[in-house]
Amino acid sequence: MNILAAESENPLLPPLGEIIIGLIAFGIVLLVMFKFVAPRFEQVFRARREAIEGGIERAEAMQAEAKEALEQYRAQLAEARSEAAQIRDQARAEGQQILEGLRVQAQEESARIVARGEEQLATARQQVVNELRGQIGTLAVQLAGQVVGESLAEDARRSGTVDRFLAELDGMAAAGDGAVGARKGSR
Repeated sequence: MNILAAESENPLLPPLGEIIIGLIAFGIVLLVMFKFVAPRFEQVFRARREAIEGGIERAEAMQAEAKEALEQYRAQLAEARSEAAQIRDQARAEGQQILEGLRVQAQEESARIVARGEEQLATARQQVVNELRGQIGTLAVQLAGQVVGESLAEDARRSGTVDRFLAELDGMAAAGDGAVGARKGSR
């Protein structure tokens, strides 16, 4: 019968005392878990969530700073480009002014050289004319003396005759220059 009695009990069910002790131990473990461990887990999760959210906020703030820095860089670059364009335009204008000034100075120098050359030519022409007048006067007096057959050595007579002769030559030269100028102008 012992065997039958032993067979009547379920071997899978523990004795009632063990079940009660197990339930009390389980309750204590649950109480400790909910009282100490769960709040600690909750605190760790909250800290992680705050760290992640703070990291996201910092990343967004850094991204906003980066965008702002990029905009400042672009603004400075645009300002530098416009300033460079202004400097380049100013340099071109100054270069044109310098070239124009040099051109004007060269034209003035050229005009001064031409005027000095014309002045020298006029002076040389006047000297040649004066020398030729003296020589022509002497030759004219000699030729007139030979033609007339009398001596024109007297100064008063000679100077009047020479002056008249030279005036006639000047008149002919002026008429010849006018004719030459008319011929040149018609070309």
